[in-house]
Parts: sequence; structure tokens; C-alpha cells
Amino acid sequence: MTDRDSYDFIVVSNRLPVDRVVDPDGTARWQRSPGGLVTALEPVMRASDGAWVGWAGKPDLELEPFTADDTYLVPVTLSADEVADYYEGFSNDTLWPLYHDVIAPPSYHREWWDAYVRVNRRFAEQSAAIAAPGATVWVQDYQLQLVPKMLRERRPDLVIGFFNHIPFPPYGIYAQLPWRRQIVEGLLGADVIGFQRVADAGNFTRAVRRLYGANSTKGSEVKVPVAQGEAPRTAIAKAFPISIDAAMFEELARQPAVQERAAEIRRELGNPETIYLGVDRLDYTKGIRHRLKAFGELLRDGRTTAGDSVLVQVASPSRERVEAYMQLRDEIELTVGRINGDYATIGHSAIAYLHHGYPREEMVALYLAADVMLVTALRDGMNLVAKEYVACRHDNDGVLILSEFAGAADELKNALLVNPHDIEGLKDAMTAAAGMPQRERASRMRALRKRVRENDVARWSRGFLDELARAKDAR
Repeated sequence: MTDRDSYDFIVVSNRLPVDRVVDPDGTARWQRSPGGLVTALEPVMRASDGAWVGWAGKPDLELEPFTADDTYLVPVTLSADEVADYYEGFSNDTLWPLYHDVIAPPSYHREWWDAYVRVNRRFAEQSAAIAAPGATVWVQDYQLQLVPKMLRERRPDLVIGFFNHIPFPPYGIYAQLPWRRQIVEGLLGADVIGFQRVADAGNFTRAVRRLYGANSTKGSEVKVPVAQGEAPRTAIAKAFPISIDAAMFEELARQPAVQERAAEIRRELGNPETIYLGVDRLDYTKGIRHRLKAFGELLRDGRTTAGDSVLVQVASPSRERVEAYMQLRDEIELTVGRINGDYATIGHSAIAYLHHGYPREEMVALYLAADVMLVTALRDGMNLVAKEYVACRHDNDGVLILSEFAGAADELKNALLVNPHDIEGLKDAMTAAAGMPQRERASRMRALRKRVRENDVARWSRGFLDELARAKDAR
């Protein structure tokens, strides 16, 4: 692939789909990121010969556009102050808690908002500069909600999509945001605005109605407010639940080396009757504290013992410079230490706590080793871990306990659905999962696997881009 002046398909996200890795000899190279979005869009990028606009992940790193993994990449430079204000500040200490039902209190700072506007404008300018006439531009996630309108103002010829990977809150919560109108106007620059759940799309259209009047929405159509003399325009706001590459996960799970590693994990844990598994970013939305509390009480009440069961909690580092996350890590590690101190024996830990990330093969081995997968998010746009666990269980075994507040609960009805705030209910579900008869486990897992296979990541991207194509044809 060679650099060109313009591209017909462009993805815009906060991060580029590659990570900068420095080898021991000092050589810097680019390595494909492991995230779900990269996996989802890789086939589309290859088929379209497209370009990707995003931040390279390091402050003050000025790079020319380059090609990696057969994709033309356009780096956006962010200063250290902009990383602090736009990314750690407004994106992750204002929008993230607000959009997750104010589980933690959002902070509202005007200088953070100013940085958010400035950085969104930079993303829009660099995207507009490489977009061919009539190109399709797909903007990703809450860090870039102003980009659609900014793009449309510069390039009204473009077909613009936006997908929000996290929840969109009810208006009563959203209304707290001092810049609520500007964000909605930014999103309405898109032709198609996608959300994880039907409820999120409904929350957005209700916000439009509250801000612009009762006649501004009809079903999934939103009447876009325009200046006097401008042609009327409508946008589509609807749910497109994201998924995973289910076939790839199943293929990994069938590899003999991965299956042997799963057996080895069970041996390393002392071959307990039940392995409970949690896999999360270390984030206050994930319900890790509630999960630990429930497991600790099961041990306290004698409903299980450290010899009979173990909770493996993988909590990969996240936003470690944000105060709320530092406090969360301290609290979780204190809780793990207390539970292990109270209930572990010399030969058996109660909780195996792992505060680092793992390669995909190791995660698949953990999924195969786990009898019960605990996805107890207090609020989650989707939660792909739940789908990864299901995709890996080609043996039709294992039980998924899933929070009803995760987007995945809309699809994975055969999981044991729980309210993670209900600690007694969570304890009962954990006990029921551990003792579930094999026939019921197999029946539930077969149904879950059918759903995940049918609604994979290729179907997600195809569905969204088909909707964008219809919007283009309707012009």
C-alpha cells in the first residue's frame, strides 16, 4: 500500500490501532493493538484500503503518517497537557462517570472542556484533509463526540457515522453536563449514530427531544436542527450491539497447547471443585468490589471453603494517574488481602488476584479452566469478556453469571442474570452456578454460543456500514 492524497474510507478513534514498542536494543516498532475495535474493523480496512486517524499513545510524539499492518495511519499529536485535560480529565473524569450512571462523581472543569474542543477539532481537521470526495468517515467513541459536526462543517460531502462504545445516560443524568447541548449537536453531525443497546439509543433521542422539542424525533429518525436557510437533514440513531471474532476465539480454545495450559492452571490452583473467574479493567464500573464482597461472605457463611473454590480475579491496569482509580486499586487490594488472611490455608488461596494484562492465549486458557465466569458490571456498554468466555466454551460447559446492567445481557438471556448491587442474590447465583447439573450447563451454553456465533463482530460492522450506505443513497 502506498501513501495517497485521499481515502474513501476513514476510521477516526482516540487511539491508533497499533502500539509503539521499544525493543531491548532500543529499536522502536509498531505492534497491532489487541483491542476489540481493531479486530472488528481489520477486515473492513483491508477490503476498503482505508486510513485510520488517531493518537499514537505517547504525549508530544510528532509523527508523519505511515503504513503499518497494511493500513495507512495518520497520527494526531497530543501534548502532555492535552492528555491530562482532554483524555484523563474531560473524557475519563467527566464523561466516563457521567455516562456510567454517576457511579463515581464526575468533575466539571472549563479548561478540560476547552481542551476537549481543541483536540476534537484537530481530529476533525486531519480527517477532513485525507478524505476523498464523498468518502465515508466512521468516528468511534465518547472521546470524539464533537468530531461529526466539525467534520460536516468542513466537508458537507462526507458520509459520517459515529459509534458510542459506552452507555448513553438517561436525560436526568445527562442534563448535569454543562455542555450537554454542544455534545448532542456534535453527535448530530453524523448521518448514523450507533449505540450498544436499544435503551441507549432511546436515551439519546429523548435528550434530543428535551433539548429541541417534541417533534424532533420519530422512531430512530432525528430531525437535525439547522440554521435558517439550510437544507433540512435527518440522522439515524439506533442500536448496533458490538461483538467479537467468535471463530477466532473458538479456534484458539481448540489448540492442544491452550487446553493443556487450562489443565495446568487448575493444577496450579490446587484442583478446586469450582474456579470462579473475573476478567476486567481495574475500573469502578466493573463491580469488582461487589464480587469480592459476595465471595467473602460465601466463605464467611461456610457455603464454600478456600479448598473447595477459588476466585481468580484478573484486573488489568487502567488510568493509573486518575485519583478515583488509584483509590479503587488500594481498596481492592486491601479487600483481597483481608479475605485471603481470613480464609486461605497454607495450601489454598481464597483469591488469586492478578493486576496485569495477559496474552490472548493465556486468557483463553483461563476461560477454559473457569467453571463460573463472573461479569458483574454495575454499568457497561456491552462487555465483550462475557462473549469471549462463551465463544471459548466449545465443550458446552461452564456457567456465565452476567449483570443485567451490561449491554451483553440484552443478547445473552441464557446466562444467570443478576443485579450486582443485590449481594444476597449474587451469592445465591454463585452457589447455584457451582452446583448446576451438567445437563443444564450444557443447555444454557449451547444457546449462548449460538447467539454469539450468529451475532459476531463482522455482522456488527456490516450492519452499521449498511445503514451508512443507505443514508448515503437517501441524499
